[in-house]
Amino acid sequence: MRFILTGGFSAIVDLGLYTLLFKVFGVPLPVAKSISFIAGTTTAYLINRRWTFKAEPSRKRFIAVIALYAVTFALQVGINQICYYAIPSSWAESVRLVFAFCVAQGTATVINFIVQRAVIFKIH
Repeated sequence: MRFILTGGFSAIVDLGLYTLLFKVFGVPLPVAKSISFIAGTTTAYLINRRWTFKAEPSRKRFIAVIALYAVTFALQVGINQICYYAIPSSWAESVRLVFAFCVAQGTATVINFIVQRAVIFKIH
């Protein structure tokens, strides 16, 4: 349950910043998604480490998280881009934006949870 709450809060940070950067400031889609991903995943890592998994700081764990986030970063930005442009332009832009975000975020969340629970937060 804590992982879900943390993920939900972090997704709000990610989606809020993504939407703000893209729609309000006109930042290109992959750049907006990249910046929002970094903000959302940093939020998720800090809360997960302290609250969800109650893990002490660890250099090995931090390096493992950076590697995991590098992989999910590439996946998320790529999936977001593919989904956004695969949806017909006749759909409302906000629908395309949120749909692409949800598919990309959902994929990354599942991968992050499995790897963090099975590997990263077992590292000492």
